[in-house]
Amino acid sequence: MRKDCFIKQSFRYFAFMFRKILLCLLLSLPVCLYAQPDSSRLRISLLTCGPGDEIWAQFGHTAIRVTDSTAGTDLVYNYGTFSFGPGFEIQFMRGKLLYYVSYYPYEHFLNEYSDPQRRVEEQVLHINGAEKRAIQDYLVENAKEENRYYKYDFFFDNCATRIRDVFPMALDKDFAYGQTLPENSRLTFRQIMNEYFYRVHFERLGCNLLLGSPIDKVMTNSEVMFLPDFLRDGMAGATVAGRKIAPETVVHYEGPGKVPAGPNWPFIILSVAAVLTVLGISIPRLKMMGDFMGFLFLFVTGMLGCLMLVMWLWTDHQGCQNNYNVLWALPTNIIYAFLPRKRNKSKYAVIAIILIFVSLLLHITGIQQLPLLELSPLLLALLFIYGSIIKRKGQ
Repeated sequence: MRKDCFIKQSFRYFAFMFRKILLCLLLSLPVCLYAQPDSSRLRISLLTCGPGDEIWAQFGHTAIRVTDSTAGTDLVYNYGTFSFGPGFEIQFMRGKLLYYVSYYPYEHFLNEYSDPQRRVEEQVLHINGAEKRAIQDYLVENAKEENRYYKYDFFFDNCATRIRDVFPMALDKDFAYGQTLPENSRLTFRQIMNEYFYRVHFERLGCNLLLGSPIDKVMTNSEVMFLPDFLRDGMAGATVAGRKIAPETVVHYEGPGKVPAGPNWPFIILSVAAVLTVLGISIPRLKMMGDFMGFLFLFVTGMLGCLMLVMWLWTDHQGCQNNYNVLWALPTNIIYAFLPRKRNKSKYAVIAIILIFVSLLLHITGIQQLPLLELSPLLLALLFIYGSIIKRKGQ
């Protein structure tokens, strides 16, 4: 009797365990079917580097790392390579400078960015073997001599946008970036540029003067990824067929962190110059200084206007088009600065004043934003100069 009970109890126990094991196998079957062995032996990751001291390094940098354990290679594909040579500056200004994709060992890349103390981050992509091979094949094809070159553009075709486009093109419609901007964001290219140029005031002012109304366009979620930081954020929420592929970021080199901004020297210099101009125009004893400052402001704004027109009409940079700064920085000022003082220039002065207010109206309506902090003393000085020209006619 005891023996029969023992056999029955054992049978029930083994039947219970069999049911549990079978249930676990059934529940894990979908995972097993998805997690097929990855025979590619590849590791794909996105590298993001912090800003540097040079003007071209203010926005940071990005690249793709491909580690192939079968071939024993660890390569970085970098779309931000260019060559210095004869006519480099002219080619860059005209938007005709050719950038190209290069590839070299990861160790060299890490030394290149950690030596100047720039932050280096990595996001390893959790994708299957076929997807890894698709990205590697795309990069290898892109790096061929006949495919590697492209015309660099500040905002619309740079080293980050090229990498942004790699993943959707290699992985097709299954790939989607995460949201990097708030749903109702009104952030423009100019606003985000100024945030990155917060400590290099001369460069920030110069770029604001030479870049036109196209960069006052509100950015889309894709367009903001012209910046490596936003490309990284987009990749952090990216999915392939609905599953997240870059859940974490590894920091390889921390960097010094955010550097505080120094004195705004353009504002200080222009404010002093404007005060000297107003005093020279208002006080008869300082008339010689007022005449000199009037000549200086007209000549400099005329030169600026000519440069703006050149960058608008002579370059391929999309951001330099339709630059309405020429309304206050009249190219003709360079001529009127040298005209005899006794010559009647009142009509020209009236038109120039009207155009200053038109440019301010364009700023208010958001068509083209002005760097008003630095420009306020300059525009005030111009109004005084033009006003003195009109007043001189009535005397």
